Amino acid sequence: MDILNDAMKALTDAVSGFWPKPSEKPGLADGKLRPCPGTPNCVCSENPGSQGWIEPIAFDPLTADDAWAKLKKVIDDMGGVVQSEEKGYLWATFTVPLFGFTDDVEFRLDKASGAIQIRSASRLGFSDLGVNRSRVDDIRHRLVEKKG
Repeated sequence: MDILNDAMKALTDAVSGFWPKPSEKPGLADGKLRPCPGTPNCVCSENPGSQGWIEPIAFDPLTADDAWAKLKKVIDDMGGVVQSEEKGYLWATFTVPLFGFTDDVEFRLDKASGAIQIRSASRLGFSDLGVNRSRVDDIRHRLVEKKG
């Protein structure tokens, strides 16, 4: 099975070089995650009422610091790569197996609301067939699992 996994990784790594880099570097806009562009390949917890809205990840009863540390472990466990981290903000990328599509996933620690705000968006295409929403749900589930 390792041979198959290694072959798939090699193919994904080779193909992913063909896909574009983000048109703008991910980051905060006015202290919040950027809104989705209105396409179904993006979800964001900081834009209630929009088509791409998704609930933020509540971290109670964990402390903010513990939740943030566990989030980084979850990202690593899921095969994500942290691209940059600043105080209360993290940008990671996930590569979709086989096709090599890159998705940008951003997190903002919102201590005031006891939650981690999240934005997950595909760099390419119009629809992602629910991959970004599913990824956020998986991250939420894994973080909740790791609370105990």
